Amino acid sequence: MWLISWRMTLRDWRAGELRFLLVALMIAVGALSAVGFFTDRMRNGLARDAHQLLGADLLVSADQPVPASWKAEASQQGLQLAETVVFPSMAISGQGDQLATRLVSLKAVSAGYPLRGQMKLLQGEREVATSTIPAAGTVWIDPAVQAALHVQPGSLLRLGDKEFSVANLIGDEPDRGAGFMNFAPRVMIALPDLAATGLIQDGSRVTYRLLLAGDKSAIQAFQQTLKNRIEQQALKGIRLESLDSGRPEMRATLDRAEQFLSLVSLLSAMLAAVAIAMAARRFMLRHLDACAMLRCLGLTQTQVSWLYLIEFLLVGIAGSLAGILLGFLSHYVLLEWLGALVAKNLPAASLLPAVQGVATGLVLLLGFALPPVLQLRNIPHNRVIRRDQDAPQPVTWFSYLCGLAMFVGLLLWQTGDLKLGLLTSAGYAIGLALFALIAWGSVSALKPARNLFSSASWRFAVSALQRRPGASVIQVVALALGLMALLLLTVIRSDLVSAWKKSTPADAPNQFVINIQPDQRAEVAAMLQPYSAPRFYPMIRGRLVAINQQPVTAETFEQDQAKRLVDREFNLSTMDDLPELNKITAGQWFDASKANVAEASVEEGIAKTLRLKLGDQLSFDVAGQQTTVTVTSLRKLDWGSMRVNFFVIINPSAMQDMPQTWITAFHLPPSDQGLIQKMTAQFPNLTIVDVGAMIRQLQAVMDQVVTAVEFLFAFTLLAGVLVLYAALAGTQDMRMREAALLRALGATRQQLSRAQWIEFLLIGSLAGVLAAAGATAIGWTLATYSFQFEWQFSPWVWLAGAVLGAGCAVTGGWLGLRHVLRQAPIISLRES
Repeated sequence: MWLISWRMTLRDWRAGELRFLLVALMIAVGALSAVGFFTDRMRNGLARDAHQLLGADLLVSADQPVPASWKAEASQQGLQLAETVVFPSMAISGQGDQLATRLVSLKAVSAGYPLRGQMKLLQGEREVATSTIPAAGTVWIDPAVQAALHVQPGSLLRLGDKEFSVANLIGDEPDRGAGFMNFAPRVMIALPDLAATGLIQDGSRVTYRLLLAGDKSAIQAFQQTLKNRIEQQALKGIRLESLDSGRPEMRATLDRAEQFLSLVSLLSAMLAAVAIAMAARRFMLRHLDACAMLRCLGLTQTQVSWLYLIEFLLVGIAGSLAGILLGFLSHYVLLEWLGALVAKNLPAASLLPAVQGVATGLVLLLGFALPPVLQLRNIPHNRVIRRDQDAPQPVTWFSYLCGLAMFVGLLLWQTGDLKLGLLTSAGYAIGLALFALIAWGSVSALKPARNLFSSASWRFAVSALQRRPGASVIQVVALALGLMALLLLTVIRSDLVSAWKKSTPADAPNQFVINIQPDQRAEVAAMLQPYSAPRFYPMIRGRLVAINQQPVTAETFEQDQAKRLVDREFNLSTMDDLPELNKITAGQWFDASKANVAEASVEEGIAKTLRLKLGDQLSFDVAGQQTTVTVTSLRKLDWGSMRVNFFVIINPSAMQDMPQTWITAFHLPPSDQGLIQKMTAQFPNLTIVDVGAMIRQLQAVMDQVVTAVEFLFAFTLLAGVLVLYAALAGTQDMRMREAALLRALGATRQQLSRAQWIEFLLIGSLAGVLAAAGATAIGWTLATYSFQFEWQFSPWVWLAGAVLGAGCAVTGGWLGLRHVLRQAPIISLRES
């Protein structure tokens, strides 16, 4: 049996029957494997370096200094300890005209840091590991700080009230993250030197970290103790991170990139699945006579089935292995284009993506080729004499459903994104059913149109559609699915670019000044007077502790975003008037006649996340003082305006006794950059953020993601071409015979050519419109529920769909049938 199947496989390969199947399989497996190898190496890299991402076995991160009793308890249990304090600040170098400033991430470290991994310092072009921390009075800096402030080892760098000597350049910091870009470069000092800087004041954004290392069981026991203590005492602003949790917040950008890469691979695989199903159907139609002959020679139904199953199995293994090799080579291109996003020196990929690739290839081929094989199983002996073909049996349709279910399960397993996979798969399943229904109705509705025109070509075209409605519906559906994937990817890619590269108005604020102390406000306002007199807003840090008198913690909510919001302090503000570009969507702004009533206006997005509504009472803890306010309005903010915005605004009468700092934003022309140096020299505690620079950095990162998506788009494009070809080639043999018969009966070549053009224009236009509708619906669903960015409707998608559909159908039909009209009808009839 195996020998006969091998000979049949070689014969079909030489005849060109299996090449299309093999190419479609390679594209599907290659697209999925490329993303699979990429994400697998990323996950393995994070697992390998988990201890370095933390610099410890257990990390206690807090908004306030970690209690001394916790440190003493950890020491008593034999655990190693180290501490870090991290916050943004301004570094200053030079004097007078040579004065230069740079926003940096200041990190003060204690002796013993890090407990896991090693700090590396730059010495020339090499990175050299060190087991020490900066000496007293010295500072280690990132190369970016050196370039921005024009300092060298031995130069002086001022941080707050203290000057430090630059001692070394930082090459690698173990607990900094998984290789992602940081908006502010690092400056590192010894922890005992921090107090002398005078930088930590009320309202400063400081993160205190306690690093712990030791025996695994001791770490786990101490972690459980701290977790119970945090829950029992309802402690706020304290987070525990272990080797298992790592640093999930630092993977946000990569997770978004993986989502888009997964979407492209999903579309490629789904298109390839459609192409494989249609190619397998064509294979079945071409082997009906051969199967009947085998039955006449004595083979049973089971033997015939095994012959073709083995043949498909051999093709599946070959195509899967070739696809895995293609994907493995392609993932190196992804790593190169995403170099700024991913860590260097990633470990080798595991065998899991290869196993998933083989499984995907076999499920694709056997799942979508098995139904045609089951039809071959039922070919009667008299097929040699009679040309009848029985309709597919119920078991055939059931096998299609099983194959589809297995394929969707494999996609979910490989991409690891349940929501994205289910939304895309459901969109395609619904699209398939609706497309088939609409196409059948459209073909049926064309029957009265046959006699509307006197043109013989028009009657030939409509008659051809009516004569084989099933084939016409299959062509429309296949074309629509292929075009929908291409249009969908174009739409989603456009939204990706617009969501991450949202441009700001020319006069929008590009500088934010934070941590302005009350006694500094007047002087800072005077300095900024020439810049459109920017408005100052009070900023009050408070923690949400109760909703409607019910205490809330991170465990109160299921959504991760809600957990993070409750687990940190809010930036509250207070003002009499509704801020510019804010719009009330529910309720009313503060009533001046109710000045003694504590009211709050909440941004509608955070209200939805925390399940807040009008009339709810919110309790905030502000520096030990608790205040309760009533939600009286919901606001919609224009985050793209780059102006100062707040999630929660409280009326002034309720916050007049609360400690507060001030924040402002203004537009600084490039020619006046000296103002920043002047402000930070006079007020070293200020944090001045250049938003324009941050946005440009983020856009540069997302450019690389878009480039990687465009690279994988080539797989989708190839898969789409295969579907288009399969849709048009599926009825090629029948069309050849019909064209030859019509020419033999007197139809001219010009009439048949025009008839083909009309038929393909009708099929392609309908498929294009359906594809545009499907791409728009799925795009809106994905944008709203998966990627969570604002949807932009584009009418051009509909026009592009109709034109592209008609163009593809006409081109494919002309390529497939042009030679039929150039040769004598008798030759075409003999060949068919």
